[in-house]
Amino acid sequence: MPHSTRFRQPPNTKKATTTDDLPPDSPPDSPPEQTPDDTGTDTAVGTDTAAADTDTDTATETAAADATTGDLSAAATDSTSDAAAPDEDVVRGGWRDRYPAVARTVASAVTVSAAVLVLAALLLPNQLTRLTPGEFLRIPVEGIFGAALLLLLPPKARRVAAVVAGVGLGLRTLLNCLDMGFYSVLARPFDPVLDWILFDDAESFLRDSIGQAGATAAVIGVVVLVLGLLVLMTLAVVRLSRLMVRHSAVATRTTLVLGTVWITCAALGVQLAGVPVASTNTADLVQDSAQRLRASLADQRVFAKEARKDAFRDTPPDQLLTGLRGKDVLFTFIESYGRSAIADPAMASQIDAVLKDGTKRLHKAGFASRSAWLTSPTAGGGSWLAHSTFMSGLWINNQQRYRTVTSSDRMPLTDAFKRSGAWRTAGIMPGVTRSWPEGKFYGLDHVYDTHHLGYKGPQFSWSRVPDQFSLSAFERLEHGKRHDKPLMSEIILVSSHNPWAPIPKMIGWDELGDGSVYHGIQKAGKDPKEVWKDPAQVRTEYRRAIEYSLHSLVSYMEKYGNKNTVLVFLGDHQPVPTVTGENASRDVPVALVAHDPAVLDRISGWGWQKGLKPGPKTPVWRMDTFRDRFLTAYGPRPGATPPRAAH
Repeated sequence: MPHSTRFRQPPNTKKATTTDDLPPDSPPDSPPEQTPDDTGTDTAVGTDTAAADTDTDTATETAAADATTGDLSAAATDSTSDAAAPDEDVVRGGWRDRYPAVARTVASAVTVSAAVLVLAALLLPNQLTRLTPGEFLRIPVEGIFGAALLLLLPPKARRVAAVVAGVGLGLRTLLNCLDMGFYSVLARPFDPVLDWILFDDAESFLRDSIGQAGATAAVIGVVVLVLGLLVLMTLAVVRLSRLMVRHSAVATRTTLVLGTVWITCAALGVQLAGVPVASTNTADLVQDSAQRLRASLADQRVFAKEARKDAFRDTPPDQLLTGLRGKDVLFTFIESYGRSAIADPAMASQIDAVLKDGTKRLHKAGFASRSAWLTSPTAGGGSWLAHSTFMSGLWINNQQRYRTVTSSDRMPLTDAFKRSGAWRTAGIMPGVTRSWPEGKFYGLDHVYDTHHLGYKGPQFSWSRVPDQFSLSAFERLEHGKRHDKPLMSEIILVSSHNPWAPIPKMIGWDELGDGSVYHGIQKAGKDPKEVWKDPAQVRTEYRRAIEYSLHSLVSYMEKYGNKNTVLVFLGDHQPVPTVTGENASRDVPVALVAHDPAVLDRISGWGWQKGLKPGPKTPVWRMDTFRDRFLTAYGPRPGATPPRAAH
């Protein structure tokens, strides 16, 4: 008997009954209630008892043993002094005997909490938008079947089943929470096969956004919550299973009634607040996860076969990109520059003004432009998936596809320039902080990551290097130098990366120095933790970040662009749903800017709109179709002689 010690009894008395021996609903001085499923040795807080799982013979043997103990105790009591009595009461009682009302209250509260926890887990949706009271006012069919199974199983099997069910329900709850997070950030559910690698990126994002101490505390907190969830869910299911067995008659009737109500509600389509009362939530989510798991495993084989097909694999080098020979070609990605920045009424007027002003400024500098839409394979994050899709001409929407394509001999668009032998290739990657072996796949002769740009200024949250400084470094390290070949570059601008605070400001190009000038700008910026308390502020700061990136790029072209400069710039993906709202498209703007009219003549059949701002009726292409269209447009025309390379 837990929390108590067997004590001596006076002669000819029965063993004292403590509150440890009482069911939760019995008064402290009444004998324990006997039921066919309960031999009367339960505790006030639901402690497991052997009597619940034993037969009548065992109960008889226990009674006999108690009687014998009473006789032996009688003799021992005679030799016990009266002075010892107070100490015996203390040893005997424990807090349950001394505070029986409190014990019953605690037991009831724990039982109710266990029931609420299990019910909430069975009904928990996997999207924050569905997290409404109506979702939790339903009858889960999984709970009905689970209760029936536990009532039918023998004791040992029942205990095992309760533990397994508790752990399984805890894992399902964890996956639901992961789905909520992924839907909120990436607008898709968590992939249990491919997405584990993203936790490393999440930790890195936290470290850059809130510091090492905050990131470490967050990781520790998540680990504690995960372990606590699994343990508490298991204990809750085990507790409820014991309660049902102790009151099997009531539990059986309740299960039958709930089963009948569920079937009736399902047949009639009864709804409450627009949600079906008869719930199959957990079963549906498990089935959905299983289908996604099978799809992820099968996708690897399908994609490997698809990646081996390349219409340009055997194109002779002197036939590649003949329409751009002698041009410096810059492919520039603007982080999180999505369709919502242009189409959302809350941002459209400001971004529209920036794009119109940029078009005029570029026209004044001798440049013309065309724009349209591309549909990204990702949203909210996963920029590398968009980059590889755009360059490879393959739809890269998960990590497995990314690993497959970057380890293959597929020819990305950037590598086509290198294979032609007519260009020097370089990459400006301010967001890369560690080794980047994929750079070889992209055919880049030189990769300048965050450590090689010469930046000594402060970090702007996740964005380590302001966009204007990255472009200035590109001019200093590559574009402004004389080479024996023209230059093809991939440039990643990251100042518009989540969390969009603090945001850099445009300053004179000759004032940038080593970036130390940004210390005052960074300190005067907004705190991301404060910004993210208000979704309206998040959208405002996102818009301002996009404006800064666009200003940086247009200003660079004004100052450093020349008659041989060709710029292709686009967004990699839409921002998080906090900015776009739910069910937003995955479209991103794309624009081509050139000084030489012949460059734009090559794409006259694309139907792209004049200027930097694509219109609502401008063509929308999948991002993976761009590579082949581009290589075709700038390949040799029928009967034409490829021009000689020139700077």
